[in-house]
Amino acid sequence: MSDHKEKDNGPKLTFNSNWLYSLIAIALLFIYLLRMTGGQSESISFDRFAQMASQGDVERVEVINEKYAHVYLKPEALKKSEYKEVARNNYPATRPHYIFNIGPPEAFARQIQELNAHLPKGEQVPVQYEEKSNWLGNLMGWLFPILLVVGLWVFILRRMGNGGGGAQIFNIGKSKATLFDKDAHVDVTFEQVAGLEEAREEVMEVVDFLKNPKKYTALGGKIPKGVLLFGPPGTGKTLLAKAVAGEAGVPFFTISGSDFVEMFVGVGASRVRDLFRQAREKAPCIIFIDEIDAIGRARGKGFQGGNDERESTLNQLLVEMDGFTTDKGVILIAATNRPDVLDSALLRPGRFDRQIGIDRPDLKGREAIFKVHLQNIELAEDVDAEHLAEMTPGFAGAEIANVCNEAALVAARRNKDAVDMDDFNYALDRVIGGLEKKNMIISPKEKEIIAYHEAGHAICGWFLEHASPLVKVTIVPRGMGTLGYAQYLPKEEYITRYEQLLDRLCMTFGGRAAEQIVFGKISTGAQNDLDQVTKIAYSMVTVFGMSKEVGQVSFHSMMEEQFQKPFSEDTARLIDEQVRKILDEQYQRAIELLKKYRNELELLARQLLEKEVLLKSDLERLIGPRPFSTDEKEALTNEPAEQSEDQPDENESEE
Repeated sequence: MSDHKEKDNGPKLTFNSNWLYSLIAIALLFIYLLRMTGGQSESISFDRFAQMASQGDVERVEVINEKYAHVYLKPEALKKSEYKEVARNNYPATRPHYIFNIGPPEAFARQIQELNAHLPKGEQVPVQYEEKSNWLGNLMGWLFPILLVVGLWVFILRRMGNGGGGAQIFNIGKSKATLFDKDAHVDVTFEQVAGLEEAREEVMEVVDFLKNPKKYTALGGKIPKGVLLFGPPGTGKTLLAKAVAGEAGVPFFTISGSDFVEMFVGVGASRVRDLFRQAREKAPCIIFIDEIDAIGRARGKGFQGGNDERESTLNQLLVEMDGFTTDKGVILIAATNRPDVLDSALLRPGRFDRQIGIDRPDLKGREAIFKVHLQNIELAEDVDAEHLAEMTPGFAGAEIANVCNEAALVAARRNKDAVDMDDFNYALDRVIGGLEKKNMIISPKEKEIIAYHEAGHAICGWFLEHASPLVKVTIVPRGMGTLGYAQYLPKEEYITRYEQLLDRLCMTFGGRAAEQIVFGKISTGAQNDLDQVTKIAYSMVTVFGMSKEVGQVSFHSMMEEQFQKPFSEDTARLIDEQVRKILDEQYQRAIELLKKYRNELELLARQLLEKEVLLKSDLERLIGPRPFSTDEKEALTNEPAEQSEDQPDENESEE
């Protein structure tokens, strides 16, 4: 018995309903246009008809419905050159003819009678009256516009339903979730999730329950119904969910919060029902909703209408997560950057039992993340993950991945065989300060102002006890309007004292104070500095209660919840006075400090004009070691690297 194989005769034609719809539409359009044009007969006047009749060329006239007349010519007359055009329009169903409106029937009959009276007896024109009903034309007259509108509506619905097959029209209420199962496996595992040890352990427990449920149910334990991942952008929330999909070994549905909401009322709730119906059919399984704040915002806030689509979608989600008909075996994981805007009913136990905060990684976390992203990069011997982690305080996982990628691209641009530390330094400068503008033309006077401005920041930070250690100061233009910046490594602390905030204000004022001392004038370059000090000062007074006159009060949460200020006009005036007092004192302090170290300021500014970039080692060589030196390890932080940028205002001119 031999195996039989069908012979492949090449590609096979497949039927597509779109072609059928297109052909029907073209046929209807053709019939409609044919009715509208009434063939290709030429319209003439009665005088022209009378002229043709006097020449003996007219065979007969047919009057249709007492409205218009068809003028048929004799066969021998069609050979004349003057009738050449109408002779071409010869259809199988009719003979070539002319057409004209007869006007009032009584007047037409009188005109025909007078015309025949002047013609020889054998050449008189016979007139026939006929009644015809064009039912197909009349039907198409009102049916075709309706079909055209319906066709356009169907086309729009199919576009809104992501195109594809015709069934999308009827699937607008179906879930758009993507299913990952054994046939569509995700390659991301927990080994690739670095720097999130605590969050990873929490989520791994959910995965372990799905794999070994008896281990937990034997002791009477219940797995959480929902896990909420929240934290700043780029910290790895979605990456952690991908690892769950790759490790769980159960069906995994993933969808974005915005996919539930459409312009049609009730679509969001319908998609939620359909998503959980599919999930129950494949239980045990996991549902992941990314950016859940798109549908989970607190109800009753804002100015939406009474029948808000987002609220109905949220209500349906609440019922599906913990209602009368809730089934076991479906676990919901969600991610958001804004947990503060979510509805309280969504966050209660029984729905999102576990809320896992994913913050920016610390030193060890950044080192682990660097090791993951450096695995696929050809590295030089001088590249060290620990050193890179020390250089990137406050960086999230996505930002670290971007630095590694930028360094690899820079090395390739420089035609190197491996990525070295110089490439990483360039990548860090680009990520922190922006793209270097080598062709930007800056006048010598402006460059001198920028140099003294940045030198003022550096000197203040160098001689202030609680200022963050300096890493680099540069006057190379970068980014959007950044003419220079000083980069620092803030200390790794989770609380900040009053003295530290004052030193930070003084250091930030260093740029403008240097301009005032050296040039006797100020410029628009301190705009970014003023933004920072104003924000810090108002936080000191209204958030942290650091003003004796205002008192031990904090309006932070109250200002977020209310649309107006939660204090009186007198208190507002007092707050403004205290903020100005703090800022004026620290500005004068910066001026006095720079006057004391004027020689160091001049030396540093001249070196910046010459070299454009100075590192910490250069400052130690020029002005000596920092008097308030700290251990190198204490300069590591979870906060973003501070930088003071020189950003001019395009609307103001330099004095």
